[in-house]
Amino acid sequence: MKKVLPVILLLGISCAAFSQRTAKKNIYLIPQPVSILQGEGSFTLPYQLIIVTTGNKELKKIAQQLAGRLSLVRGHPVTIKEAKAALPKSIFLSLSADHSIPKEGYRLKVTPAAVSLTAAEPAGIFYGIQTLYQLLPGEILSKTLADVKQWTIPAVTIEDYPRFGWRGILLDVVRHWFTKQQVKDFIDDMVQFKFNVLHLHLTDDQGWRLEIKSLPKLTEVGAWRAPRIGRWGEFTKPAPDEPKTYGGFYTQDDMRELIQYAKERYVTILPEIDVPGHSLAAVASYPELTCTTDSTYEVNAGNRFMIWPGNGTFYGLLDNTLCPANEKVYEFLDKVFTEVARLFPCPYIHMGGDECYKGYWEKSEACKQLMQKEGLKDMHELQSYFVKRVSAIISSKGKKMMGWDEIMDGGLADSAVVMSWQGMKGGTAAAAVKHAVVMSPNDYAYVDLYQGDPVAEPPTYSMLRLSKSYQFDPLPPGVDSQYILGGQCNLWSERLYTMRHAQYMLWPRGLAIAESVWSPKGKKNWNDFVHRVENQFHRFDIEEIKYSRSLYDPIFTAVKDSSGQLQIVLSTEIEGLTIYYSFDETYPDNFYPAYRAPLSVPKDAANLKVVTYRGKEQMGKIINMPIAELKKRAKIN
Repeated sequence: MKKVLPVILLLGISCAAFSQRTAKKNIYLIPQPVSILQGEGSFTLPYQLIIVTTGNKELKKIAQQLAGRLSLVRGHPVTIKEAKAALPKSIFLSLSADHSIPKEGYRLKVTPAAVSLTAAEPAGIFYGIQTLYQLLPGEILSKTLADVKQWTIPAVTIEDYPRFGWRGILLDVVRHWFTKQQVKDFIDDMVQFKFNVLHLHLTDDQGWRLEIKSLPKLTEVGAWRAPRIGRWGEFTKPAPDEPKTYGGFYTQDDMRELIQYAKERYVTILPEIDVPGHSLAAVASYPELTCTTDSTYEVNAGNRFMIWPGNGTFYGLLDNTLCPANEKVYEFLDKVFTEVARLFPCPYIHMGGDECYKGYWEKSEACKQLMQKEGLKDMHELQSYFVKRVSAIISSKGKKMMGWDEIMDGGLADSAVVMSWQGMKGGTAAAAVKHAVVMSPNDYAYVDLYQGDPVAEPPTYSMLRLSKSYQFDPLPPGVDSQYILGGQCNLWSERLYTMRHAQYMLWPRGLAIAESVWSPKGKKNWNDFVHRVENQFHRFDIEEIKYSRSLYDPIFTAVKDSSGQLQIVLSTEIEGLTIYYSFDETYPDNFYPAYRAPLSVPKDAANLKVVTYRGKEQMGKIINMPIAELKKRAKIN
């Protein structure tokens, strides 16, 4: 027995060690940090938690935000103290003069004894706190007291910093109006994933959303339109006497409040005043700004007035442009940009410049005379003339001009920053001539597009699946990185009636963009990302944020076989799913036939119904796909 006992003890010790190693908590962070090393054990938050700071005022504000969150969900007191070193069982926030910590970077160390978070600047501490939240149970996101018996953080050492300085989201508050509180909530959502620029699209054909005190009609008239509900672009034109009751605007005090709220969360608000196209709200307010003042103008209610035949071409049924040959336009813009520049601390002002239909300029005698006077040979050079004058106005206010890639047409203004939306070719070309660029390409970063099959999604006009968004790289091959500020995703709101729908369109594709602009390129891994997204779904549920589960839905490919008959190929965006289907008009579950090979359609079948499962758990929604739709896609008459 004496020889057996040491062996048993050794086995017991080995099993205990193995159990401790295998008991490590899975860590699911978005965006993926630069480096992460998991340790042994975890830090348990004590009943009376102390947050220690080194006395910096900004650190104290961050500590107050953290304390407020922890107090709300735990129901236990949190004390903030100033000290030069960590106290036992505390969370220690400190700034360091260590220049090896990159801008916005942080170092986080969690042990069973304490939590230490260090950065070179307060922004780094703030982003480290966002990581700390993701290490805590998902109930940290609760809006009320959470039922969690023990709050623990896994032992871990993280070094992290962003790949790009510009990590943005565009929110269109024009096509549909979002209140000041909704914008604040949006900021709170985006900073969880380390976004730091909120691009507010403030003016367009459907509204003017910012108070300009020297031009009161912009909000008295331009902020309101006839209400419509239904399919955008198919609405009836408002009657002349129809009440204009839908809309709203931010007063300058409202905007100062939003700017301050964003600043406290290390977010810069970029204002966009979209000219010379997309200007119908301005024209409705001040009709003398167009080249065709013999028309009657009103704020567009979502009825179609621009026609898009395809191939990127378009034409207007109504003049929605500012006239480049009208000096009143530049006086108007000087007033607008004077007030915008005073209001927004952001070093940039976005002037739009996109999708300007020039057909009415071509008919204008004033434009013809201007072109002759200035030696402008075509409409592109006329728009460039306008853009360069706008750039001069913005520069005179101490700001840099930014615009969509159409500002390059006819010649790019000195020092202009290009936001590339028509793919990345515009941004690549701008960087080649040493202009700064923000990449926001529609083929990767337009999160208002379909994310699943159109038969099962709210109506829009094109497709962008999560897997494609995850392929976004703001730095194309061969481009000098010093000219790429970063990237962003764009949430246009033509079809977003509510913030719940906006959330559905943004998440989880916003997670893909967040990782694309923060994490090292070499750290990106699709299958690993999917696991982390699925964990985030649980946290979104706790936070009561709506999101799309379209990554679980089947992808339909309709083809014509050699005999001219329809064949249906089904696939999934992620691994590990089984597709079940029916043609008999009943709703399938995991006891129905599983898809194994391309399907032929039984005679007289009208619909194919499909659903995905992982094991015994339903993952996707049941989709009803009309056979007629599949034949149309396969070009079968």
